[in-house]
Amino acid sequence: MIELSAAALFLLSTFYGGVPADTALEAKAAPVSMFEAKVHDQPITLEAYVREYFKDTPVMAEIAKCESRFRHVGKSGKIIRGEVTSEDVGVMQVNEYFHEKTATVLGFDLHALDGNLAYAKWLYAKEGIKPWFSSSKCWQKSNTPARTNFPENSHGLARADVKPSAN
Repeated sequence: MIELSAAALFLLSTFYGGVPADTALEAKAAPVSMFEAKVHDQPITLEAYVREYFKDTPVMAEIAKCESRFRHVGKSGKIIRGEVTSEDVGVMQVNEYFHEKTATVLGFDLHALDGNLAYAKWLYAKEGIKPWFSSSKCWQKSNTPARTNFPENSHGLARADVKPSAN
């Protein structure tokens, strides 16, 4: 019976982000996302959240700035889509046509803020900046030191074939 109760609590926490406070375990409900957790502590902008999320790869924050202007949903409350390609979604403008199946297999929801960011981080580790190359004229202008500091991937190849602009 205890195993069944534990399994039910696990399923509840998976779908709802925590366990109701009135359960026998008296557990506190966990925040749905890291963004929500920070919002409870102090006001935070989506830009600050994205910059913190990509603090080890600041070029990704610059990409988010250029791709979505640090927006994940529009005024209507619906996820933003690309202005040129409507299959590009969310703050990182990940293309659904090319990436939704892989994201789903990996357990990422491209329509959720944390899923969009996590998949972008995974994609960057796999392919570098190449998936966002079409917006490179915008993010190459940034003064972030990371835009020219691209580590090598597991195959020993440079992650980026982009030359730094002379500013």
